[in-house]
Amino acid sequence: MSITPVRKQELVQEYATKEGDTGSPEVQVAILSERIRNLTEHLKEHKKDFHSRRGLLIMVGQRRRMLDYLKSVDTSRYESLIGRLGLRK
Repeated sequence: MSITPVRKQELVQEYATKEGDTGSPEVQVAILSERIRNLTEHLKEHKKDFHSRRGLLIMVGQRRRMLDYLKSVDTSRYESLIGRLGLRK
């Protein structure tokens, strides 16, 4: 369900705005999106896992808040990020 450290490092390198950047909204949203995808696959198989479903909803809300923040700060960064991640809205 969680992502491997290697995959996390790949996401950091791909979405970082500068060298050594791990805390920018782009990186955080990319990591959350990967975790959400993994958890969604888990829930397709384990339909009655309500504890994980609650965690998924919390992560989706967290990602939504980060995206709203990024949209209010810099709309062009927001638009490019949702395009790269393939998110709607």
